[in-house]
Amino acid sequence: MALKLHFNSKYIEAGCDEAGRGCLAGPVYAAAVILPKSFNNDLLNDSKKLSKKNRDLLRIIIEKEALAWSVGIVTHQEIDEINILNASFLAMHRAIDQLTIKPELLLIDGNRFNAYLGIPHQCVIKGDSKFASIAAASVLAKTHRDEFMQKIHIEHPEYGWNVNQGYPTQKHRAAIEKVGSCKFHRQSFTLLSCKKGN
Repeated sequence: MALKLHFNSKYIEAGCDEAGRGCLAGPVYAAAVILPKSFNNDLLNDSKKLSKKNRDLLRIIIEKEALAWSVGIVTHQEIDEINILNASFLAMHRAIDQLTIKPELLLIDGNRFNAYLGIPHQCVIKGDSKFASIAAASVLAKTHRDEFMQKIHIEHPEYGWNVNQGYPTQKHRAAIEKVGSCKFHRQSFTLLSCKKGN
């Protein structure tokens, strides 16, 4: 496996990543994952580089083999209140809160993080393509969020969330132009500021 298993093998490490930060609708999800030191899976990679089939397969493997894993969610209403950057940090904190094993080091995808009380962290740019635990977190965050977007797509099929997951695709933008935004949209995002609909 090309991904590194540890940043520092002396510590219990939890990888953390989020999904949905750039979306116009829906919550932001984050996952925290502690993998066994012997974990090895050649499929594992940054979730954005994987097919849906492989993401779904990896989700089953990760949830079965991880020493601990959890998912944190911040709603679209909370995103509007605290902004998307703070919401991403909060989702990670909520995921870490729920881990059944307390990590000794947090590996965070990206270059910024609000420190979690009592646990040191290391930010890693493009960490989901460098460390297995962050890649695993990226898979869980994306698959759990995609599952939620699939459910709310049934209520609002006009936006195509079963395909775009709330990201600002051409079809999604066109639907907002045509029918306005709905209750699941992030009203603080610029595209939606004058597009209030049903």
